[in-house]
Amino acid sequence: MSGIIVGVDGSGHSHRALEWAMNEAAIRRAPLTVITVINYPGDHAGAERARQAAAEAVEKARAGLGDTSPAQVIIQLASGLPAEEILNAARDTDLIVVGARGAGGFARLLLGSVSSHLVHHAPCPVVVIPAEDRG
Repeated sequence: MSGIIVGVDGSGHSHRALEWAMNEAAIRRAPLTVITVINYPGDHAGAERARQAAAEAVEKARAGLGDTSPAQVIIQLASGLPAEEILNAARDTDLIVVGARGAGGFARLLLGSVSSHLVHHAPCPVVVIPAEDRG
């Protein structure tokens, strides 16, 4: 397997997707790429905050896995439209993982615009991690 990519935007949904992707990468012994996308290419301070938030999310998810952890985790930062940047990064990827909804709002939607776009245009399987059932 050439790898798994997971989109992370700081939302609770993306944290659940990251946890699932890290576990799956560990089981498959596949490299994991964690991608976070910012909207403004010249925002260096925002980019650094996004990179740091992604690194902290990875460490938190790794701590929750115990002894099971992916051998390699790469954090990648991109600027542009999230769905397009994830697709660009996933050209040689075997699996894309995203949360059902991200930080973009519209909480009433069951499937967010990014996950919907990926499901319809990805060159590989896409796993969409649903919202937590609050019962």
